[in-house]
Parts: sequence; structure tokens; C-alpha cells
Amino acid sequence: MQSGKIDHGFWWMFHSFLLEDIGENASTRDALLPELVRNTQNSANWDQILPGTCEALKRIGQSFRIAVISNADGKIEQVLSSCGIADCFESITDSGIIGIEKPRREIFEAALEAMKVRAEDSLYIGDVYSVDYVGARNAGMQAVLFDLADAYQDLDVPRVESMAQFETWLQDQLPS
Repeated sequence: MQSGKIDHGFWWMFHSFLLEDIGENASTRDALLPELVRNTQNSANWDQILPGTCEALKRIGQSFRIAVISNADGKIEQVLSSCGIADCFESITDSGIIGIEKPRREIFEAALEAMKVRAEDSLYIGDVYSVDYVGARNAGMQAVLFDLADAYQDLDVPRVESMAQFETWLQDQLPS
């Protein structure tokens, strides 16, 4: 694995801006940043899902084959199981297991191979533009930003702000 350099840089910047935005001084930011980044990269800390997520995934799974590609620590399948949604996915590709992180195209290719599908016939939805959207597009996949926080509203890319909006978006893409 690339020792988390991509995720590390993204989350370092994210938490730096967040701490600055809430008014933390430089010495407090410097003290908190390493631990915040470490905690963000621990998949066990991503065990909360929005209400209705499981039901939405099951509905989507009735029409589409779905999988996960995650920059994680080798334990994302257990986290998804504890959330009650692992069974919604045909395949789970974890960077901590395969040793390659998004946005590198190889992680997307590994997931595509696991699903036995072509990139151009696939759609990836993710919540970080530089890692998820750019990575999927560079791998030849279609992509949508899951922009729950409305952080990417100025980008001219397909984006949704909720699972309900994503379901509607998917239905609009299907041939009539």
C-alpha cells in the first residue's frame, strides 16, 4: 500500500481547515491533527449509517449489481457487517487488503475484475472528489459525487446529496 499518503493528505487538509474554521489556535491544531487523521483512517470509526441506507441499498440491488471500493485498514467488511449492510454488496474491495488506494486506477480495476464487469459499464459513487470521482473517471468508469455536505456544489459533475436523490438519479438514467 502507499502507506495512506493520499488519504492522509486529504484528511490532514480537511481537519486543518475544520479546526481553523472553528477557531482553534495553531498550537492546538498541531496537537490535534495527527490523532484526528489517525482516527479518520480507522475503519471502525465509520460504523454509523444514515437511517434508510440498508433499505435503499436493497432497492438499488434489485436493479443493479453493487459493490464497495474503500480506502480502509483491511476491516471494512467487518464494519459493513456490523452496520447490517455487508450482504447488500456482491464484492468488497478494501485497500488495506489489496495494498492499493484510491484514486489509483488499480484498485478500481481490482473491483471491476472481482465483479467481472467492464469499466465503461460501471458507475462509481463516492464522497471525495479528488479520491473517488477522479479515481473512478481515470479508471474509465462513470462517476457520481455523493455530496451530503453540499461541498462540491460548484463542480460541474454529476452529484447527489442523499440516497433518495441517488435512487431518483439512477432511475432517470435507465432507458424508458
